[in-house]
Amino acid sequence: MSASLIVLAGATGNLGGRIAKAIAAKGGRMRCLVRPGCPPDKVEALRRREAEIAYVDFNDLSSLTEACRGGTCLVSALSGLREVIVDTQSRLLEGALKAGVPRFIPSDFSIDYTKLPPGTNRNLDLRREFQQRLDQAPIAATSILNGMFTDLLTGQAPVILFKIRRVMVYGDPDQVMDFTTMDDTAAFTAAAALDPSTPRFLRIAGDQLSSRGLVEAASAATGKPFRLLRAGSLKRLEWMIKITRLLFPRPKDIYPPWQGMQYMHNMYTGRAKLDPLDNDRYPEIRWTTVKMFLQTQRTVR
Repeated sequence: MSASLIVLAGATGNLGGRIAKAIAAKGGRMRCLVRPGCPPDKVEALRRREAEIAYVDFNDLSSLTEACRGGTCLVSALSGLREVIVDTQSRLLEGALKAGVPRFIPSDFSIDYTKLPPGTNRNLDLRREFQQRLDQAPIAATSILNGMFTDLLTGQAPVILFKIRRVMVYGDPDQVMDFTTMDDTAAFTAAAALDPSTPRFLRIAGDQLSSRGLVEAASAATGKPFRLLRAGSLKRLEWMIKITRLLFPRPKDIYPPWQGMQYMHNMYTGRAKLDPLDNDRYPEIRWTTVKMFLQTQRTVR
């Protein structure tokens, strides 16, 4: 592992910071690509993990190329819309190629977008577009797909409604979905980055639960009875997405309300289900179930 040098883009973000922590925990060497003007406290946090800091202009190919030199794998944990997921990652890819980096892990970290029809999820369409560019490049690429971040269940994703003790469901309440914590995703990504022989896709899930399963997990974690809240059919959800996007388009937001609704629709349909799983690839990882995660969250009590 000491011979490996992981080049990490997006290390000052939420997931990227966790990946940096996981790489450091494994004793891996890393170089973090940081924009000039990044808050000093975030840079200092990376230095404490013995990360090498490379200040780069992500619009400057020569700057990116120099920052990638000597790297054995480039990991992107960038978050954004087209200018980031397609344009910036394309420059990262070109810089990695010019610097001779042999492997690339893009910022996918999602449900299995390869199974979805184009047009069903804006953000995942951008990942598919970059995937096409990546697959044409002479580099070994690995996408890590993890379903939904379990962490979102306590805030951003209004699926488990703790105040009224309900689990919202559209369509089939027995449709199984994939959930993985950000920490587990980061640990797996760090292991994959240090692994020289990963396949094109790796699929992981810390837990696989239906809406009924979420009811059981929330009830067990809180000690209070939860029930299903049947919100309607998938067709109704499709209609709500169209109306919400029409009335509140917010095209420059990464996660406007209709985008989250698209993601949940994709999960409720089962189309983007992860299969087969690669959870056993790195046996040192101990996966966190939804129940285990909720038990650690005081806000759900």
